Amino acid sequence: MTRIGLLSDTHSYLDPRFKELFKDVDEIWHAGDLGDIKVLEEMRGFKPTRAVFGNIDGTIIRQELNEKLEFLCEEVNVFMIHIGGYPDRYDARVKKEILKKKPNLFISGHSHILKVMFDKKLNLLHLNPGASGLSGFHAVRTALRFSIDGDQIKDMEVIELGPRKA
Repeated sequence: MTRIGLLSDTHSYLDPRFKELFKDVDEIWHAGDLGDIKVLEEMRGFKPTRAVFGNIDGTIIRQELNEKLEFLCEEVNVFMIHIGGYPDRYDARVKKEILKKKPNLFISGHSHILKVMFDKKLNLLHLNPGASGLSGFHAVRTALRFSIDGDQIKDMEVIELGPRKA
């Protein structure tokens, strides 16, 4: 079993509580808009990290990360990109890739809106952890924690970090 901590849209702020909240995860996944390379370095210093760059990320982060990641976690095919949409409203370019790659788990960020949705038409689970940073229009900062056990995605937990403005 692989335990995952998923966040997005940190916008240069990594809440210090993630060290406690993600202490039992095996990997951290970040769905883009890190904002500062220090966020990536801090996550990597704490746990193995997979991340994609987002639209606000500058040259340094873009040289370090890819726009999208495709990988196998246990028996689950994962596709992660920052701007991707969600079931019935996928970005057109991303939908073509989803149809071609047929992931079991599609992860995106960007919207700052937490979403956990199963797409019956494409037979995949879509996750958007919302935004965990202090910048943006979201009211509550969020993240997700879950497990992958073989081909099963389970133990989904929503983490609420409190209001965007302290």
